[in-house]
Amino acid sequence: MSATVTLTLPDSAATQALAARLAARARRGDAILLEGPLGAGKSTFARAFLRAASGDLGLEVPSPTFTLVQGYDLPAGPAFHFDLWRLDGPADLAELGWDEAREGIVLVEWPDRLGALRPADALTLALAPGAAEEERLATLTGWPGRLEGLA
Repeated sequence: MSATVTLTLPDSAATQALAARLAARARRGDAILLEGPLGAGKSTFARAFLRAASGDLGLEVPSPTFTLVQGYDLPAGPAFHFDLWRLDGPADLAELGWDEAREGIVLVEWPDRLGALRPADALTLALAPGAAEEERLATLTGWPGRLEGLA
């Protein structure tokens, strides 16, 4: 059964701290699916996750909005940041190296474009605007046994 944790993130620093905590729990073969409207903090989370996982807080992490995927060599193995906003569906994923990327860690913005390729064992992070300007509500679902103590 999937675990569900809901957190209030008062600002981008809290989003970055959550990303660092999840980076410490991630392992090869993991998929992290980032859901939420434009401006919800998906890219902020992905950037902070990759910096924490690399051990380099100054790591350049460009948005993959135009390239669709960016790859990173991390101490724990490869990671890939996908932005599927411009895809119509899963048919184009083979050209982006989806199958090979799944051997490492994948972070996916706009995972609804994955269709049947959506990993059943993924961690889904749904971000939504909160009451205050910078506040976000984060709902994490998945990774049974790995989300305890996250709050």
